[in-house]
Amino acid sequence: MSGSETNDPDSNDTVLYEVDDGVAVVTLNRPERLNAWTGELGTGYFDALDRAAADPDVRAVVVTGAGRGFCAGADMDNLQGISSGGGESGGDAPRLRNERHDYALTIPKPVVAAINGACAGLGFVHAMMCDVRFAAEGAKFTSAFARRGLIAEHGVAWMLPRVVGPSHALDILMSGRVFLAEEAKEMGVVSKVVPRDELLAAAVSYARDLGRYSAPWSMAQIKRQVWGQLDQARSDALEESNALMRESLRRTDFKEGVQSFVEQRDPNFEPVVADG
Repeated sequence: MSGSETNDPDSNDTVLYEVDDGVAVVTLNRPERLNAWTGELGTGYFDALDRAAADPDVRAVVVTGAGRGFCAGADMDNLQGISSGGGESGGDAPRLRNERHDYALTIPKPVVAAINGACAGLGFVHAMMCDVRFAAEGAKFTSAFARRGLIAEHGVAWMLPRVVGPSHALDILMSGRVFLAEEAKEMGVVSKVVPRDELLAAAVSYARDLGRYSAPWSMAQIKRQVWGQLDQARSDALEESNALMRESLRRTDFKEGVQSFVEQRDPNFEPVVADG
């Protein structure tokens, strides 16, 4: 992928960042450790999402892993340090605890996970926090938490039942068993399974189509509606949606969407960036 923008020379090289044709590709880059999560990697990941959210040229984001894995969970060296210390006092624990693990849900742009291999523990959490998930054939998934004497961490117990239903969620979280991409698709964990060598291209193509044909403002509002209205009463969600609909009818994006359809051309919608 020949990007129009790449990592700065002095940036965090545990996470790579590249933009091409409206899509930011964020790559977790510790392949020798199956991209196991550390404080440094977490900082790089959230910084990359910040960068994409603030860039008007970025319409969608794809997250993937370098090498054979997506993310094998928290780095075992950190976990061993925590367990031997009797708690969260050592190593990267404070940083792991305070990171914005649901941040991908909050940026106003679609985030697509391209799960190329092992997706476990904290890696599974971050895959679930993406809006859409593609997986390579045979990719391995596990929550792993219960098998390490832990609970369902960092919001995944909120997210997973909303994606796959309570029964599948309890199976995945309580058993900590390994399951493959094909079963993940059957349960609804992922939307699509493709051959490994086609995965990134498929995810980027999907993300590029989102940016090309869908209004960024509309996608930002729809994303906020879907995740925000899960906990709302139906009447409140309807009232909010009606207000947003009235606003959308007044926007130039609506006029452009209709006109581009009539003229049988690609739309030219206004960009969106994160507030602040």
